[in-house]
Amino acid sequence: MGVYFKDIIGQKGVVGQLRRSVDENRLAHALLFTGPRGNGKLAIAVALANYLLCNNRSGDVCGNCPACTKLDKFIHSDLHFVYPVKKKKGSSSDTAPISDDYITEWRELLSKSAYFSYDDWLQKLDVENQQPMIYERESSEILHKLSMQSREGGWKIVIIWLPEKMKEACSNKLLKVIEEPPKDTLFILVSEEPEKIIPTILSRTQRVEIPRISYEDMENALEKRMGLSYDDAKTIAQQSGGNWEKAEEMLSLSEEKARYLELFMQLMRVAYARNIRDMKAWSEEVAAMGRERQKRLLDYCQRMIRENFVMNFKDDSIVYMSQAERNFSVRFSPFVNERNIFGIMEELSEAQRHIEQNVNAKMVFFDMSLRMIVWIKNR
Repeated sequence: MGVYFKDIIGQKGVVGQLRRSVDENRLAHALLFTGPRGNGKLAIAVALANYLLCNNRSGDVCGNCPACTKLDKFIHSDLHFVYPVKKKKGSSSDTAPISDDYITEWRELLSKSAYFSYDDWLQKLDVENQQPMIYERESSEILHKLSMQSREGGWKIVIIWLPEKMKEACSNKLLKVIEEPPKDTLFILVSEEPEKIIPTILSRTQRVEIPRISYEDMENALEKRMGLSYDDAKTIAQQSGGNWEKAEEMLSLSEEKARYLELFMQLMRVAYARNIRDMKAWSEEVAAMGRERQKRLLDYCQRMIRENFVMNFKDDSIVYMSQAERNFSVRFSPFVNERNIFGIMEELSEAQRHIEQNVNAKMVFFDMSLRMIVWIKNR
């Protein structure tokens, strides 16, 4: 199914403003959607594009016209998506990938939900040691697509998801077309870290700050979409802090995050037991995962350490963990306290820095796990 304004969780103020801008023909030609994670930025961008491209819109898309039929499958010829991608195995070093190389994976993820995270996309791409980027070649593709007439006789729309991942050469090539696009052309940039976008791109867009999802809207969505009871929806809404991605994460662990939880539990157990043989095996297993997954694992470990520290304050409203994570943390949290939390976090951060610097992964993780013995025992 496509994404309509009615599908957006909350955000009535932003949606109403965008709808009026379209209806009154005063929509800027380049928009930058930003704000906290999990607030529905991408979903709003897709819903706005669908509203513009629908042949019979009236407050929302009609859902029945030929354009809507294509939009529901994300195959409308005048709606173009740009997003970070990885180089395919076996490709030459000078052959940069473009978004269309991964359009099948993109449509599959969007079809499930427009509220997915960057981690969801990395898992879909199955990255190993690569950092997905928007390469310079993408700019040529965009310029070529926009040079042609609209196939449906209306708007041409480009949604750039995570423009902060654009190579500088790509950004520079797009400057002029973003500043002076062809008639009835709209750019929507959806950013998690706008401060990393080059200033010349930022200055050519109209910024739309999208707030966190309100507590009430989050609670209603959890009841209606997830089928939660009133009490459970209320608890998750409170703990998620207006972040739908976090709310979904709290309800269930993805396959990848379940693996990270298992590795985190193994690390803490072998460190407590001072089992050097198992520690070495753990380090070798993690070293074989690929650098992007290693970095995400270290991110996950840092989050779990923070959550376990907070859990000691006995206030469920400030603890953001799934049930599986809580089951382990009930007994583990006393091992994370004011005497060792900073040391543990520094060890994890240092390991992350070394992985980013391409230091030998086996050495990094074995050394980190050895140091973890001291901190876990220091309680």
